[in-house]
Amino acid sequence: MPGVRPGALEADLLSALDRREIEVLFQPQFASSTGAVAGAEVLARWRHPTLGEIGARDLFAIAKRAALVAPLSRHVVARALEDAAIWPAELTLSLNITPEELGDPRFAADFAALIGRSEIAPGRLMLEITEDLLLRNLKQAGEALAALRKLGFRTALDDFGAGFCNFRYLRELPLDALKLDKTMLEGVPRDAIALAVLRAIVQLGKALDLDVYAEGVESEIQRAAVVSEGCDYWQGFLRAQPMKSDAVLELARTARGRGHG
Repeated sequence: MPGVRPGALEADLLSALDRREIEVLFQPQFASSTGAVAGAEVLARWRHPTLGEIGARDLFAIAKRAALVAPLSRHVVARALEDAAIWPAELTLSLNITPEELGDPRFAADFAALIGRSEIAPGRLMLEITEDLLLRNLKQAGEALAALRKLGFRTALDDFGAGFCNFRYLRELPLDALKLDKTMLEGVPRDAIALAVLRAIVQLGKALDLDVYAEGVESEIQRAAVVSEGCDYWQGFLRAQPMKSDAVLELARTARGRGHG
């Protein structure tokens, strides 16, 4: 980052965890069938005292350079579980899993132990992995996901369409859901080719018995398109930006959050 001494942020990150400068926000997800809030994806932000807000991508890049990915991820998960403990049981929580975590053979057991100390049942948690994680070691990733699913967690392939769209992943990995990257919505529905690609991917997900999520919905016409094409859930700035836990609860209680508007 401009004006920041090399290594300064990395050195400051560990104490930032102790100072609780790492904030957890939630991106609401809506059920296409009803419009109701179905759950939320967990996102991390660093409220830096001098630089202001540092987003999740930059935050985890800093953590990687500082060899603090695992402590940061545990901190984010613990805070998210703490915040969501008072949510209604029907609301789910989506957590992003890093390559460093999934590459650790102890991860599944350690993660299960962390969740076991919370009030949230494993079945309410969706663990999201991205394609770049799978490129490193598909076999190891598959084994870790299988172990997590046996413990009751649900799994999703995130950002599908942003990379190579390797269909081998869908065939070989133990998945419950497919999350379509926001680039899959570019030009939809006016672009006939873009719409055909979206339709084909959704149908593929259905054929594999996967729930399909659409990410990055920013207009009513996009929302109508993903709903009509069969996406089960959607999220995006159209109805809700990332927010704190109490705002998720309030949204879920309102008529708007229950699908009436």
